[in-house]
Amino acid sequence: MWLFTETGFVSAVQHAGLKDTLMVRARDRESLMPLASLCDTDIMNTPNADYPYRVVATKDMFGKWVSDSIDFLDYSNYKSQVAVTRGKSFAHTLGSVWSIMHDVEDSGARGNAIGYDAEWDDASEEHSKALS
Repeated sequence: MWLFTETGFVSAVQHAGLKDTLMVRARDRESLMPLASLCDTDIMNTPNADYPYRVVATKDMFGKWVSDSIDFLDYSNYKSQVAVTRGKSFAHTLGSVWSIMHDVEDSGARGNAIGYDAEWDDASEEHSKALS
């Protein structure tokens, strides 16, 4: 599972030897710091592996970290928030990911969607402003 949060990017997979445990990997140490702190564990440096940083976390602890990330989510634009929390360079890289994911849109993604109200985007933005 790849997960992008306002604190970074992680890849979580089943730990090879421990049931109910995940190996959570990252390209940069900072992406793992909030999870490592929650789990009260060290970040392993694995420079010869596909991801140079890793944290071992139970599925419950990883789930709590994801849930906490959702509970604290209060922004209306992810890339703008990441520019604040991780800096413009990290946000720029996320923009590249966002852009390349256009390659997976299906043939109906940009056509006339049934039930889509083009005014919804504007109404949603106004709703967000009202909640602020």
